[in-house]
Amino acid sequence: MLIRDAVHGDIELTTIEAAVLDTPEMQRLRAIKQLGTAHLVFPSCTHTRFEHSLGTLAVVKRMMQTLELKLGPIHSDTKTLVSLGALLHDVTHIPFGHTFEDERKIFPRHDKGNRLEHFLLGGGPLSKLLEQSGFAQELYSLLNGKSADWRSQIISASLDADLLDYLRRDAYMAGLAQSYDDRIFQHFMVVDDQLVLNMVKHNMDRPDVKSEIIHLLRMRYYLTERVYFHHAKVISGAMVSKAVELAMQTGFVEADLLNLGDYTLFESLKTVGNKSNPGITALIQAVENRQLLKRAYVLSAESLPYAIRQEIIAEYHQQQAPRMKLEKHLAELAGLEASQIILYCNSDQTFKEAAIPVFTKDGLRKLNAPVPNPSQEIKHLEEQYEKLWRFYVFAPAGNAKKVNQICQELFSAPSEHL
Repeated sequence: MLIRDAVHGDIELTTIEAAVLDTPEMQRLRAIKQLGTAHLVFPSCTHTRFEHSLGTLAVVKRMMQTLELKLGPIHSDTKTLVSLGALLHDVTHIPFGHTFEDERKIFPRHDKGNRLEHFLLGGGPLSKLLEQSGFAQELYSLLNGKSADWRSQIISASLDADLLDYLRRDAYMAGLAQSYDDRIFQHFMVVDDQLVLNMVKHNMDRPDVKSEIIHLLRMRYYLTERVYFHHAKVISGAMVSKAVELAMQTGFVEADLLNLGDYTLFESLKTVGNKSNPGITALIQAVENRQLLKRAYVLSAESLPYAIRQEIIAEYHQQQAPRMKLEKHLAELAGLEASQIILYCNSDQTFKEAAIPVFTKDGLRKLNAPVPNPSQEIKHLEEQYEKLWRFYVFAPAGNAKKVNQICQELFSAPSEHL
């Protein structure tokens, strides 16, 4: 099968890859946007997990072609296993998954817990197909992180096929003039069964390879700052998350999302809201109509010391109950419904991509490892990434000033956003 992709061009699929792609579990990903509510800011960002999965497959195939030039022929079963892993790496995603899992911590990550077992070994059409092909158990091991070698790292690591697809795809769909040089593929190699980037030629470190890696890191930072953490995307995603949190109080559970897409989740939440809590319906309809809450109170890494940020993260990011308790308290003080106040606190921003394994003239190390004369560019990017941390309180536009005053008194700190 040949499929034309907007980013990578023609992608050729084997018989088993095409069969996997045609299962209901994979087709469901057509209904899940890659970037959640980012289309409310960047209208073209309507690309899906399905497209990204195909793109990751295309990148993996290209990376394996490069590795074969250095390792020699890769066994056909290994190629099939890794390719299927790339195609299936996001099959466990739920709608708005990163918002629910990473930003709001209301569900386990898609690559943790029992979701992978449900999709790959749970007896559904995909599971039966993989069982018949003989790859089910190996894929489960590959994707659950227990197979810590180049075969899994090519799909999930600091610099992997997942990253190389979504950087290019997200930038393209957002209309941002950002990309990277395809020569990066030539520098992948395997050392001690680990996937690394080779920065050495003729026993000398290559500054051009280092520059290309730093360019990738800049691109990752740029997209995070400009797209992933855009305040309107954060607000709208938090509103959807708040609707789910309120629905969970009426019996809505994680398993209810496993067969849903973005639209069907909204319809399900509105049904729950109409039966039990009008605030749920109001939140979803507000997102649908782009009538978003506003930033009433903002603190950032610029104004708070590291230790205080860690306390706030531990209290309001890692735990759902204290966050919801404070939201309810602020709503009462402002004379609002509990659904109209949302507290948002993301995790401490660690630039994990800066820890790319590289092979230098001094041996194997992490790109950002302490060394004599370290790269100031990498250090600067890590510092900038850390400064993306925010503590927000969102409220209706007409009540933002009142909520701002309440928060300034409660937290004894002025808001950075007026």
